[in-house]
Amino acid sequence: MRVLGSLPAVVLCAGLAAAAGGGSRPARTSDADRLDATPAVPATSWASFRNGNHQRGIATCELPDELELLWKFPTQDGWVASVAIVGDRIYAPALTGFVYCLDRRTGRELWKYRSIDDPDPEQFAPGFKAAPRVTADMIYVGDEDGVFHTVDSETGKRKWMFTTGAEIAGCAAVYNDRIIVGSHDSFLYCFERDGTLAWKLGTEDRINCSAAIADNFTFVTGCDEHMRVIDVLRGEQQTDVPLGTYLIASPAIVGDMLYVGTYDSEVVAVNWKAGTVAWRYRDPMREFPYHASAAVTDDRVIVGGHDKQMHCIDRATGKGVWTFATRSQINSSAAVVGDRLFFGSGDGNIYGLNFEGKQVWKFPAGGHISAGVAIGEGVLVVGEEGPGGNLYCFGASPAN
Repeated sequence: MRVLGSLPAVVLCAGLAAAAGGGSRPARTSDADRLDATPAVPATSWASFRNGNHQRGIATCELPDELELLWKFPTQDGWVASVAIVGDRIYAPALTGFVYCLDRRTGRELWKYRSIDDPDPEQFAPGFKAAPRVTADMIYVGDEDGVFHTVDSETGKRKWMFTTGAEIAGCAAVYNDRIIVGSHDSFLYCFERDGTLAWKLGTEDRINCSAAIADNFTFVTGCDEHMRVIDVLRGEQQTDVPLGTYLIASPAIVGDMLYVGTYDSEVVAVNWKAGTVAWRYRDPMREFPYHASAAVTDDRVIVGGHDKQMHCIDRATGKGVWTFATRSQINSSAAVVGDRLFFGSGDGNIYGLNFEGKQVWKFPAGGHISAGVAIGEGVLVVGEEGPGGNLYCFGASPAN
């Protein structure tokens, strides 16, 4: 059984996975965002940690006004990774060392893939803390021993794998026929579709985040306190922006701007083309880190913190718009759908807010919720930590 608890900053950088109003409305998915999605995956799916290479956390499907619990799926050690929802299937990585493929409508297990070949259930299998990246025919996901797995999405059979030097906590990104993933061994790896290593680039410390991609550049934030812009085609660093603090969260991209929360109690906006910081947001009353990744709309940046609050920030100015308080820290990366956002909290609840920061829905799961919320194909899916933790699926009852 695994035990997760409060850890100091350095240890968190070594082993914690990221891991994600005023009448404002969220951004609708543009044609550019659809090009960012994995080819041949339905436009209404949620195929990666923050639903696309820009990592904005915006769903491309509709969600019922009234959410009902459709099913739940327990596992021995609980869930800390976000799932992928593609078509009629949900791909769920678990701490027990399995990736489960579940029927989206019923929660029935279709197959499961184990991180090791040993069939002995008593044999320890490295768990999955990273969210999967799913394409039309493949699943890409790393485990806590640093092995990067490529699995057939239809059958659950392994295609190829690659061993890095330490845990993989971030979701892989797909750009054309290349797959990019960071490791706690301080390297960013780029693979060809057949598993050939195209290049790897070293940083100064562990990479915890999921790499964002815009144009032909990938963006990495990590424990070396830098934000790096790297050319995907050549594997060469284009820009290095020192941020002066650890970063657990994954960055979100809108145009020339990158948004990410830091361990130093700030949310920063970086112009990645100019290599400059546009603004820094800090709560005037509380000094706590941000481990969740931000959801970013046309005019808002929305992110939860260890101060137990969800923060809504004006995207243009960096000024606070509203906060919403829960009873425990928020490590769960929020997902936006229509004019609502959903996230979990360490207080055991899953929350739904409108864009004025008012609660419109709440579900008492009971267990700590640190996994990012996924919304695709008309359902919301998120898991809870701890022994016997459930994966929950919400949507409209078939009777409705």
